[in-house]
Amino acid sequence: MTRPEATAPRPWYRRKRMLIPASTLLVLLAFATFAFVNPWPTALLIRAVFAADGASMTAEMQKHAPPAESLEAHLDVQYGPRGTGGEDTQLDLFSPADSTGALPTIVWIHGGAWLEGAKEDRDPYTQILAAAGYTVASLNYTLAPEATYPTAITQLNDALGFLSTHADRYRIDPDRLILAGDSAGAQLASQLATMITSPRYADLVGVSPAIQPTQLAGVILYCGVYDVSEIPNAPGLGGWGFRTALWAYLGTKDWADTPGGEQMSTIDDVTSDFPPTWISGGNADPLTATQSKPLAAKLNGFGVDVTELFFPDDTVPALGHEYQFHLDLDNAQLALRSSIGWLDALTAVQPSTD
Repeated sequence: MTRPEATAPRPWYRRKRMLIPASTLLVLLAFATFAFVNPWPTALLIRAVFAADGASMTAEMQKHAPPAESLEAHLDVQYGPRGTGGEDTQLDLFSPADSTGALPTIVWIHGGAWLEGAKEDRDPYTQILAAAGYTVASLNYTLAPEATYPTAITQLNDALGFLSTHADRYRIDPDRLILAGDSAGAQLASQLATMITSPRYADLVGVSPAIQPTQLAGVILYCGVYDVSEIPNAPGLGGWGFRTALWAYLGTKDWADTPGGEQMSTIDDVTSDFPPTWISGGNADPLTATQSKPLAAKLNGFGVDVTELFFPDDTVPALGHEYQFHLDLDNAQLALRSSIGWLDALTAVQPSTD
């Protein structure tokens, strides 16, 4: 699956496997002392750390990806305006090469604290899902601080509209769409799902959903953030990092009481119309107890069909944030099988007999 020649250089923050020299990290750290007036230096430092960790994680996933010839691929498909940063509005599509007709379609939104990441980082995982009998779209969106809220939500909504409109071209069943995401991508997926299923919330966000509730079959949420209300008081390095990321993403240091800051806490706005949900987090991920489990409980209280995969506190090896992508781990493989089984039942796809 070779990508076509780019028509313009990728922006520096989209360049594949960009590794930051130690001297550059020191310069960024020095700039971070100015973080009380501008989020950029610290946001770029966080991005560099995430990028270094993400490179090894993607390499680990790649070992488990299906052979390229087993999939039909459409790479760097433009779903939004080309313009400056046009690769921000691109997606990759994968489906089984030996299948025919429209397939249930998973729309995957990558994480990275709203600051980092690209569709290519998740392609090995989305290829595995495609090989299980699905069309899978892996999406880019403009990162912070280059763009602020609600740019990413608007772009991702446009991507859903594009996929629905061009369903015949890409073997997509537009009435069996599944939103999926990890970390910040799970927050974005939950926000889109809430917007699609709650007209009141869509009005608050000010974005008209590009698809109908009947088109959204389900949601997969890994290691996400669904309540930002406690982050202003969160302790330690993690709390500081989250506050900086949200400052960059929401465009103001005092973001907590802004409309965007309130809208990001989807736990406050989900309804009984939220679609069937598969949700998981690792036992060593602090977001599991504070974010994933409370959202699952809230949805269960509404009578939403929720499938949870959480682990005992003493699980060894401990499963940290984004554990699901570390496919050398038995429990990551368990999560993959669980989510595919859930998808098969949800979309009435017969499991493979291989």
